Amino acid sequence: MLEERAVEVSAGLRPWVDEMLVASMTGEQMVLDAPDAATTLVLRSVPGRRPELVVMGPRTQALYYLGRQGPSCVKVRLRPGRARLLLGRSARDLVDQVVPLGDLWGEPGQLLARHWADPVRFAEALVAGRSGGPADLSNSELVGEAARLLSTNDIRDSAKRLHVSERHLRNLFTEGVGMPPKRFARINRVRTVLAHAHTRPWSELALEAGYYDHSHMTAEFRRIMGVPPSAFLRGELPAARQCGPLEY
Repeated sequence: MLEERAVEVSAGLRPWVDEMLVASMTGEQMVLDAPDAATTLVLRSVPGRRPELVVMGPRTQALYYLGRQGPSCVKVRLRPGRARLLLGRSARDLVDQVVPLGDLWGEPGQLLARHWADPVRFAEALVAGRSGGPADLSNSELVGEAARLLSTNDIRDSAKRLHVSERHLRNLFTEGVGMPPKRFARINRVRTVLAHAHTRPWSELALEAGYYDHSHMTAEFRRIMGVPPSAFLRGELPAARQCGPLEY
């Protein structure tokens, strides 16, 4: 089975890192990579092989695959807007991609793998290698604030609150997160359903997640997850593929 434990994110890392997890497989099973608007650094360790350090870009669709016993990994999920500063690459180039960090950073990216046994040192070394100047940092912070506002506001209201034009905010957001605000909101709605599907009636959860109604939730969930919510809860999932060398 898949076992995950959270690692506390220190105060110095919180502006950059949303979540850190250590995960391991203790048996073979189907594993879900849920859709996620965030960019995640994954340091994967397989017995008898060199650790693999990869960047998982924002995922617009759910992935189902067969996990195998043995691998373990450290996952560092970045806050919205931080990927470009940390990686030196637009998040838009990383959508639905898994890229070795060495392809983006060269040898320094591979050297980070030295910290695979210590998630906190790994994240600290990652942040220490960031690039970009004051303007890049300012844009990154603007995108992060927009991501927070978009959980309860549309792009027009968010732009007004941030005192920028709607067009400017949409362009910055797409560059910094990898997708337009509407798609970002769509993925976060589905993630809300995944997090609370066992605790709320469907009609109540649909409104809580920001859908117009139950049918709107069902249609959007099916497009992103491959099956409707009720089938997902029953375990009626799409066919799983074999885990590849750069997947968990």
